[in-house]
Amino acid sequence: MLVFAAVEWLASRFLPIAALIGTPYTGVGGGLMVLALVPALSALVQFRYARTTIHPHHPERASALVTRGVYAWTRNPMYLSLWLLLIGGAVRLGALSALIVALCFGPMLTRVQIRAEEEALTTRFGQAYAHYRARVRRWFGRRSLL
Repeated sequence: MLVFAAVEWLASRFLPIAALIGTPYTGVGGGLMVLALVPALSALVQFRYARTTIHPHHPERASALVTRGVYAWTRNPMYLSLWLLLIGGAVRLGALSALIVALCFGPMLTRVQIRAEEEALTTRFGQAYAHYRARVRRWFGRRSLL
């Protein structure tokens, strides 16, 4: 995420494709960055309550499948927070090039990290995780059960 933030800043500074938003409104990006903390903090509380690991490199160590709270709306609230931080940063920087960099973060994270985590959680929790995946989207929103 920090690498993407640095590239986002460099892109806005040295390759500003177009102005995304004018200076008086860049506070919107700052507000989005503050709001981005909500899913992550909520997820940390849920993990603490469930007494399970938050370590993203060892999902096989999970002792509980957390599906309540923010996890009822997104399977990846911590990653969603990181992505929203980048998007908010791009809006704050005001350059379309920064937003393009930020928008690439989610697909890259899905390919590099999330798919492996999902495999480990499927192995660890089986049908319970399969049902959860069917009910809650990877990034945001519940699926219709009809």
